[in-house]
Amino acid sequence: MKTPKTLIITAIFISVALMVTKFCAFYVTKSTVILTDAAESIVNIIGSCFAFYSIYLAAKPKDKNHPYGHGKIEFFAAGLEGVLIFIAGVIICVKAVFVLIEPVQVKKLELGAMLIAVTGLINYIFGHILVKNGKRVNSITLQADGKHLQTDAYSSLGVIVGLGLIYVTGFIYIDGILSLIIGAYIIYSGYKLVRKFIAGLMDETDFELLDRVVDQLNTNRRNEWIDIHNLRIQQYGADIHVDCHVTLPKYFDLEKVHEEVSCIDKMIAKDSEGRVEFFIHADPCLPQCCHYCRVENCPVRSEQYRKEVKWTVDLLMENQKHFA
Repeated sequence: MKTPKTLIITAIFISVALMVTKFCAFYVTKSTVILTDAAESIVNIIGSCFAFYSIYLAAKPKDKNHPYGHGKIEFFAAGLEGVLIFIAGVIICVKAVFVLIEPVQVKKLELGAMLIAVTGLINYIFGHILVKNGKRVNSITLQADGKHLQTDAYSSLGVIVGLGLIYVTGFIYIDGILSLIIGAYIIYSGYKLVRKFIAGLMDETDFELLDRVVDQLNTNRRNEWIDIHNLRIQQYGADIHVDCHVTLPKYFDLEKVHEEVSCIDKMIAKDSEGRVEFFIHADPCLPQCCHYCRVENCPVRSEQYRKEVKWTVDLLMENQKHFA
């Protein structure tokens, strides 16, 4: 199984090769929409280079200056790539406007379309590989770079459609119109990556990750875990930091409390690719918990068990015991 570093290095070499191919296609066709696609490949290379550095830095262990590790550099990588994509989109749109004002005659459309089709297919396949592996290891950088390559592939598809329309109709203004449409799509793709970068820096809740953790808790729920609340998760590259409050029987000694807390920690960590850091605050049970406590033969029970409290994301995120 390839490592994130290997995948990014491969992405850099692929991007360079495809960029050269696209500029060759522009040289033989003089098509502005192909130049648009080729220019975006330059952004691919710059983004992949920074992605490589961010993955290298994110893999470094935590230290005194970075007690939570270096994983957040991956958000900067995604943000930089988003900004570069956004700028490329703006430049493409400006260039498209000039082409609409003064259209250029294109030639050798069949050869140009064939070259762009090959680059688009390679970009989409490798982009899918990057996104898949990025999700596997919780790498924001791999996912961002993969989505960028897939965006480039969609752009290439638009280029091929445009070249086909020009070939069939002879209407050369399609070259500029399509460049404008693709530029707008690229701007939107850049905005989404920048939005993800800002969300990561602001520690915005990742509800998909929370759903997965809550599902694990429900599936492996033990009677001794009377209640869980104030559940919070932060992601640092491939690593996640989880903290919560767990209500345990108040007569448990410190050794037993540690055993239950370690059980929760190991359960979440076993299904995660990156490191999981768990901080659990243990709360003693209260008489108000008895009606939903499933502990058998409890020596301090004040009332019988009546109903189960279903653990949901919204419920576990609340900062209070659930007495209802």
